Amino acid sequence: MPLQNQSPPKLSPKIESLTSLFSGSALSSRIFMADTILSALLALLLISSCTHHAESYAEEEGFIWVELSNKGLDFAKNILIHTAESSLVPLELPDIDKSADISLLGTVDMILSDITINAIQVTSSAVSTAHSGVVLSVSGATANLTMNWKYSYSTWLLVPIEVSDSGQASVQVSGMEIGLTLSLKNQQGSLSLSLVKNKCSVEDISINLEGGASWLYQGVVDAFEGKLTSAVEDAISSKISEEVAKLDSLLQSLPKEVPITSIATLNVTFVGNPKISKSSLALAINGLVSARDEDDTLLQNHHRALYHLISSKGPDYMFTIFLHELVIKSVLSVYYEAGKMHWIVDEVPDQFLLNTARWKFILPNLYKQYPNDNMTLNISISSVPNIKIKEQQIDATVTADVIINVLNDTEAVPVAGISVEITGSAFPEISSNDVAGSITLHELGMSLVWSEVGDLNMLAIERVVLTVLRIGVLPYVNFRLGQGFSVPDFYGYTLENTEISCSDSWIMVSSDVAQTNQAYLS
Repeated sequence: MPLQNQSPPKLSPKIESLTSLFSGSALSSRIFMADTILSALLALLLISSCTHHAESYAEEEGFIWVELSNKGLDFAKNILIHTAESSLVPLELPDIDKSADISLLGTVDMILSDITINAIQVTSSAVSTAHSGVVLSVSGATANLTMNWKYSYSTWLLVPIEVSDSGQASVQVSGMEIGLTLSLKNQQGSLSLSLVKNKCSVEDISINLEGGASWLYQGVVDAFEGKLTSAVEDAISSKISEEVAKLDSLLQSLPKEVPITSIATLNVTFVGNPKISKSSLALAINGLVSARDEDDTLLQNHHRALYHLISSKGPDYMFTIFLHELVIKSVLSVYYEAGKMHWIVDEVPDQFLLNTARWKFILPNLYKQYPNDNMTLNISISSVPNIKIKEQQIDATVTADVIINVLNDTEAVPVAGISVEITGSAFPEISSNDVAGSITLHELGMSLVWSEVGDLNMLAIERVVLTVLRIGVLPYVNFRLGQGFSVPDFYGYTLENTEISCSDSWIMVSSDVAQTNQAYLS
């Protein structure tokens, strides 16, 4: 059945390469998709973490796995501690009252009110993984408090007289230790966070009274030191429980699909429970891209090769992302089904290529019927591109239908339809903070589907196109790819010491994270 003439969106005249033959726009579309996925993945890093035994991975259907090593956990812990130092304060404590027997005065009623923790400073902290979850410990922390004090007692001087006084006080808490154990579980595709252990203890409290009689200091210390210590411990533990509950609610409310374009969504449903080992925390998301309001159709088990990739990791990076080839295929499938993989090519670096005069010796009938007329190419991808990730390379097979149009008095006249199949490989690299790489062309196959200008010498056409691709297109594309595309900063952080590798259906990206601003990390 002959190909039909189509009128897809026209390329911008600023497209400056014979990348236009198989894509000025195709290249930019792939780059756009890559940038979109990368941004989504970076966002997931803030709520994610990976590694356990290979059998554990194979149990679930997660196509994006993220690993947070001990080094990465420590980095995340520093951010958490820095945030907590400001978010936990000011913290108000309940009033404390007590009656005490004071020598020569009798029973004195004392009350401490408006007790507020104004600052917390953490000097030492650690994080580790355990069977029950993530263990966070703080030692040697200090806190500053302010409060009001008041006392009253009755005395006899001919008649009963009530004596009272009031003032302010400051309190220095030292030697504070906090221990938390956080459990992470999958709850219907969302990540649930709960406290398994929450303990706070205070070693020493120093009270400084402003004003008051000399006897008052020792009286307040004797009467309130224990209660004040307990109040601080209880208040901090309670506040931590409250903040963890808020974070759990936030995690539960996160969407399970994230729009990445106007037509595509990323499935960020968590799959299985997090996997915990002595050296890392791991979790997985579905990770496939689908058209909005449509279900995935690509789910299958493809985790047999993941163990080898995990064991091949290099130095201890903060995090590692494992991306299955089905994620890339799902992106391509969505764009194909949405009709976004077709282009009109009307400008190339050597514009004479799109004139019938250039082809008069190869396609003489075309030149005879349309001498010196300009041409356009209507390119449509005819099936979802096939992607296969192999050892340190990504193989691709792309099939397309190409309609040759002749511009006769500004009217586009379709004159021939050709089926094209291209196979090639991409070799991704990451240098500094740039994603780069190169492309090689393996094979080009062309066959005539229909023609209005008689038989075409397809072998000669194929040789010319192959030469143009290898001499004119690929060097330009590889030059652009070699320059790289910068990974954007994310909320003041950037990737550092990044490494990428490929093996048996998986792409592995390992990296550290560095600050781009002057925010303090403890």
